[in-house]
Amino acid sequence: MLNRLAIIGVLAVFLFGAAAGFFFTRASKSSSVTYNDTLLLKEIQTLSQLVTVKYVVENVVVAEDSKWYGDNRVLLVAHGIVKAGINLERIKPGDITITGKKLTMKLPGAGLTDVYIDEHRTQILERTTGLMRAFDKDLEQNARKDAIQKLSRAAYENGIIKDADDRAKTSLRALFYQLGFEEVTFL
Repeated sequence: MLNRLAIIGVLAVFLFGAAAGFFFTRASKSSSVTYNDTLLLKEIQTLSQLVTVKYVVENVVVAEDSKWYGDNRVLLVAHGIVKAGINLERIKPGDITITGKKLTMKLPGAGLTDVYIDEHRTQILERTTGLMRAFDKDLEQNARKDAIQKLSRAAYENGIIKDADDRAKTSLRALFYQLGFEEVTFL
């Protein structure tokens, strides 16, 4: 799983660099490009969400509804995707300082951008309806909601926020070096 995460992370950094390079191609063709913080801020904000990490997580969820006249139970193995990154739209005008070829930027904190269950790989291993009970359609939906919370928690515990922050800085630093900055500092 760790190798898969590393490959996904490298791919995310590569794709972001390629997209950003294509996006800024016109600006970087001139050898004497001068950037001001307002122009750079506007261009960065158009990138919106920078998703830098994707975790693939599995979790087992048991949902039960017990009554004196019978039990309903669902055993679900949830295969989920958790993505994290930074919201570049939250960068404000005072967060970027350009001095010659030196760029200093205060980045917003990383956070989860998306959490969902891969329905094709998620399995219900057991569904039990008590003898005197009707089928409870909400029990499976509640198990899926619980699974999403558990997937998020597992990703947090495994360091997805730190990984997203580190990879965002690496990606942005590479982008800014391509744009001609010689020193890039993140606060």
